[in-house]
Amino acid sequence: MTDQRIFNFNAGPAALPLKVLKDIQSSFLNFNQSGMSVTEISHRSVYFDDVINDAVERAKRLLKLDDRFHVLFLQGGASMQFAMMPMNLLSGDDSADFVNTGTWSTKAIKEAEILKKNFKVVASSEDKNFSYIPKDIEFSNDAKYVHLTSNNTIKGTQFNEFPDTNGIPILCDMSSDIFSRPLDMDKFGLIYAGAQKNLGPSGTCMVIIRQDVLDMANDDLPSMLKYSTYAAKNSMYNTPPCFGIYTIDLVLKWIEEDMGGLEKVEQHNIKKADLLYDCIDSSSFYKTTAEKYSRSLMNVTFRLPSEDLEKQFVAKAIDSGFGGLKGHRSVGGCRASIYNAATLESIQALVQFMEVFEKENK
Repeated sequence: MTDQRIFNFNAGPAALPLKVLKDIQSSFLNFNQSGMSVTEISHRSVYFDDVINDAVERAKRLLKLDDRFHVLFLQGGASMQFAMMPMNLLSGDDSADFVNTGTWSTKAIKEAEILKKNFKVVASSEDKNFSYIPKDIEFSNDAKYVHLTSNNTIKGTQFNEFPDTNGIPILCDMSSDIFSRPLDMDKFGLIYAGAQKNLGPSGTCMVIIRQDVLDMANDDLPSMLKYSTYAAKNSMYNTPPCFGIYTIDLVLKWIEEDMGGLEKVEQHNIKKADLLYDCIDSSSFYKTTAEKYSRSLMNVTFRLPSEDLEKQFVAKAIDSGFGGLKGHRSVGGCRASIYNAATLESIQALVQFMEVFEKENK
């Protein structure tokens, strides 16, 4: 451990870069010589204008976004987007295609159903307990959009490549892998991410929407449920989640300036994941739950020979300074969430712990 901090493998809220935490700490009482905390400054002040505009510009540079894209900050988390997307983009006989890869895409489908919108589930991995990402998907020619979940925190799967949708815009939940790798943004009409996994603290959702998709949106919705409201007001129609946006700005600065951009971040994430998966694959004691070609670089899910051993593993891990290794309550097992902020040192330490635990309990 360093600075009396544990190795944090929580799935969300999750680890933030230590440098970001120290930057917050140093400016918390007197932000930019304003004489106020960053939590006290007005969202209408020049201080906050600089913060939100910098966050937008950094996001655009990192993802190589042109002027077609709007970067928005909303409240309600990713779960609010499950309803906002069909509310904004489906009307009358319009229909959307969904790919069901587990809990979060299942919840997105449920919201479209509650709203009585037309949709098709064109592919699903439910037949094998969501342990893989479907291939060779046939999309509907008349779909207004395709909804995907890029990374599945609970099942430990991830789209390593995004499917060809024949020009139909992809709307994608990227809560747990946004800014973890470069993206071909021409495929995406909208991406969204709850901040608490790979971007910042809980309470903020980043939405990146392309202008042609924004132009399709219904106008007969309450103001706070329309994407156009946020796009027209630079996310400041009402008081935004200021501290969350400030933290996101610092995280994006860290990615851009300290990590060297998304290509370098991706290389770092692959190195970390390979180290952990190699440990599991070389063992007869640990077993991953995701099929190899679908494995996530962000959430490594695995099982031990028995539930009793899994409980012992998690308990001893906590005593040894490793937090967040218990699997999601809906599936059990173990999970190491190794988002951008997880260091190579933390993975090396975890691998060493796992090897010792295996020797002691075989």
